[in-house]
Amino acid sequence: MNRTVLSFGAVAVALAAVTGVAALSAPDEAAQGGESAKPAAHKPVERSTLVCPRPSASDVAETSYEAFTPKGGTGKKGSAALYPAELVETGTPQSPDDEGGEKDKNDKEGKGEKDGKDDKGGEKGDKGSGKPFLRLSSPGTPVTADTQDPKAPALTGTADGPFAPGWTVQQTTSIGAGAGRGLQGTSCTAPDTSFWFPGASTAEDRQDYVHLTNPDSTSAVVDLDVYGKKGKEKAGAGAGEAITVPPHSTVPVLLSTLTAEPVTNVTLRVTARSGRVGAQVQASDRELGGDWLPPATAPSPRLVLPGIPEDASSVRLSVFAPGDEDADLKVKLAGRNGLISPAGHESLHVKAGMVTTVDLKDLTKGEAGSLVLSPAEGGADAPDVVAAARVLRGKGDKQETAFIPATAPVHKRATAAGNTATGSTLALTAPETGAKVRVTASPGSDGGSPKSTTVTVKAHTTKAFTPPRPTGSKGTYAVTVERLSGGPLYASRTLEDEQSGLPAFTVQTLPDDRSTVAVPGSEQDLSVLNDEN
Repeated sequence: MNRTVLSFGAVAVALAAVTGVAALSAPDEAAQGGESAKPAAHKPVERSTLVCPRPSASDVAETSYEAFTPKGGTGKKGSAALYPAELVETGTPQSPDDEGGEKDKNDKEGKGEKDGKDDKGGEKGDKGSGKPFLRLSSPGTPVTADTQDPKAPALTGTADGPFAPGWTVQQTTSIGAGAGRGLQGTSCTAPDTSFWFPGASTAEDRQDYVHLTNPDSTSAVVDLDVYGKKGKEKAGAGAGEAITVPPHSTVPVLLSTLTAEPVTNVTLRVTARSGRVGAQVQASDRELGGDWLPPATAPSPRLVLPGIPEDASSVRLSVFAPGDEDADLKVKLAGRNGLISPAGHESLHVKAGMVTTVDLKDLTKGEAGSLVLSPAEGGADAPDVVAAARVLRGKGDKQETAFIPATAPVHKRATAAGNTATGSTLALTAPETGAKVRVTASPGSDGGSPKSTTVTVKAHTTKAFTPPRPTGSKGTYAVTVERLSGGPLYASRTLEDEQSGLPAFTVQTLPDDRSTVAVPGSEQDLSVLNDEN
């Protein structure tokens, strides 16, 4: 196993990648007794970074973006913009439509190289090509952009001031034919140093790429490890070690080059030795369409996979136990009326260091639901696991794929951009106690007024419904989900767009939108120090 060594500065950068940067409060004066700790205060983040992967190299792809920041951030000055990232060749095909697939023999370690130029031959600046692709004009109002360019780049950018809390960007691509045809959507993600992707594949009928994008001004070095049902897979031609991702660049890596032979179900681990990256997997199947596989939440004994559509024709659950102990799990479906155990799959044994996959078939039976995984014994020291589900809709040659990874709960607020006038479904799950939730539609991209509603999610259930739409608008819009009271809340959003009988869809899980960060307070009696000197 490769050892990740982070300096103090790198740790600070990694923390900022997840939570944003918050101003530290100054010490209060003269606390009796020397030094004491205050409870952590939650303050609005002052800076957020996002990474959007390269959408598609297909000539029949159409991609739309929507950026949004809810109102409520502090300060008057700030900005939010996304800039193109440079594509760095790795010797592998850059899309499922490209020919070839072998690694360059002179690039055995998968190390990318860059020529220091942008796509137009100009010198690269500190922000990609120097010209923003998408810029927000004001918090509370969504901004959109579209492209049909098969060379559309990955995007990186930052938001600061009042634009930072909850900054969200949705990328949705419609592909009319070929591998991955259908609807592929993803929420642009925050960079980090570690990612888990259960549900990936290196099978012959799949072409999965992991897109590694570096938003920073220094190179990142990344390791890729692949695990299957027998443990860690033997390395293929790509090796997956010490992949260099240059500043403001993106490196796509074909996962099948990382295993010696095809493996249907694998878990991918992405670890940054230095720096940080955004990472997402694009899965394409010539028969079953495809979608983006976002990173799963951190390993945990208890996981929730929210928002399986009511008409799902097949659900394949993939679970990986990264530690040294086997995990025994209870499998439940939180539906409209409560928790049920899928017949024949009430429990699941996951061997340590190995991938376990189970076909749950059409377990929703016409009722939208969420998978809830918990330790069979309920012990506090139960082993951690990661999980994701591949969901199919449709039949025969009219099937389409989406992925639902286990996600983190909504602590305060979650945001989903890019909702459409028709075809948007919000799923809210309360796996323990009930929760009261406020759902607000932003103004539309073509104007209109926001609209809110309050809903109650009963304990142990999933509530799936059409979110409110802005008044007087027909454009796309954002939706915010605020947990007002109650227990843990999990959320996802489904977009649907039927294409000549194909039930094209994509699902985005909605963890907390990073609008606030916990800032510890402290008190110290500085006069004591002065008296001693």
